Amino acid sequence: MRLQFLLALAGLVLLIAGCSKDKLDPALSETAQPEPMTKAEMDRIVESFLQEQDTPYRWQQAPARMLWSASVRSDSVMALGYQPAGEQDVQSRIHQIDPNSEAWAAAREKLVRFVVEETNKAYPGLNATAGSLFLNLDRQYLPTLDVRIFDQRIIEALLKMPEVRYLEPMGYTMGEIGNRSDSGCGVTAASSIPTADYVTAAPSVKIPWNFYYSNIPAAWSTSTGAGIKVALIDTGTPTSSSQPKLGSEFNSGYSSGRSLERLGTHISGMWWWASNDGPNDQCGHGTQMAGLIAAPRGSGGTSVGVAYNCNLKAFRATTDVVINGSSEKAGVRDALYISGNDGAVKIVSMSIGDVFYSSTVDDGIHYAYNRGKMLIAAAGTSLSWTSWWGVIFPASEPETVAVTGIQDAPYYTKCNTCHSGSQVDFVVVMQRASNTDRTSLTLAPSGNTPAYVGGS
Repeated sequence: MRLQFLLALAGLVLLIAGCSKDKLDPALSETAQPEPMTKAEMDRIVESFLQEQDTPYRWQQAPARMLWSASVRSDSVMALGYQPAGEQDVQSRIHQIDPNSEAWAAAREKLVRFVVEETNKAYPGLNATAGSLFLNLDRQYLPTLDVRIFDQRIIEALLKMPEVRYLEPMGYTMGEIGNRSDSGCGVTAASSIPTADYVTAAPSVKIPWNFYYSNIPAAWSTSTGAGIKVALIDTGTPTSSSQPKLGSEFNSGYSSGRSLERLGTHISGMWWWASNDGPNDQCGHGTQMAGLIAAPRGSGGTSVGVAYNCNLKAFRATTDVVINGSSEKAGVRDALYISGNDGAVKIVSMSIGDVFYSSTVDDGIHYAYNRGKMLIAAAGTSLSWTSWWGVIFPASEPETVAVTGIQDAPYYTKCNTCHSGSQVDFVVVMQRASNTDRTSLTLAPSGNTPAYVGGS
């Protein structure tokens, strides 16, 4: 088992040093390292915590060995939050902090220098540099670093330094989640839609049946979202050619004078050569959420959005609905920062989450919240294998408005795939009690026929 791990680690280091002609020093395989914990061991600890505490797992309670094990059992990328020694309550004023000011830059440089030096001591043949170990040095607008750490002793030393706010793995995923990494994807238009599931309205749209439970059509006499910008942090939106309602026809019919911004903050991988993979939805979930929020009141018989005159700022920050990859956590954090800096954004919508709390994402949460944004987050949507979990992160955080779905039956019965818990702030009827496949309606990735969408 130890030989297998060392070979895997050596392969990882070879990839990192791939642009160098220097050979890997034999000392790498001689570095004294304990055997990392297995995924099964760590999963049992996390699952036990989730069952007992009914709240997302926080890495702050994990010992250094588990932090290191979780890191090397994923992609070795860790989130390193920093501060000048003696600072307190950073998140409460994170929107006022300039990470490039003298004191903050000095704290960052101290940590960067330490990690580079200690990595090269542990692995002399690696020739590590700040550029090869740190992935976001060029994006220092929040006091957090994405860094590759391979040695447990470096983690132990960092945790003792007063400049470190947190240090946690970014890419670790429980086995069940990893096996279902396409969660929420694969959206298709409905093959048939009973007439009871919509009401036809001018010019030629379908109002989803569940909108009436929230009095949304009646509210349109007061506001249809004009002048309000909503930021959607999800899997992106489709190209105009595939779904014109979120493109060339965004302003059509009774929807006019509004803007659509499509941005990408997700990086396709966490190597230094990785690049932003753009705003296009490769999953379908972001398209569904954009349709629920802002689909135009136009033509063709498509479903209409709740705020069909709002402005939309749509991000591709994740590949699916689970924020479990390093690049996804970084993408969500960065999208929150951008949304926080947009004075026109009033609402941030996130129908995504994870059973792990993420400090680096929470930095983004606090930045946007402190800037006055209303943060709406899904309480969680799962299949039977996770139905016992409570409210997921970030909906579990007090800065967000946690929303879950319920059925149209009496007594607020939650939908069959929805999470519930004391952190839930708001519920929306989303599912027929008589037929759980009949949920709300939204835009499909292409065409005018609506798609069903459920959960929270």
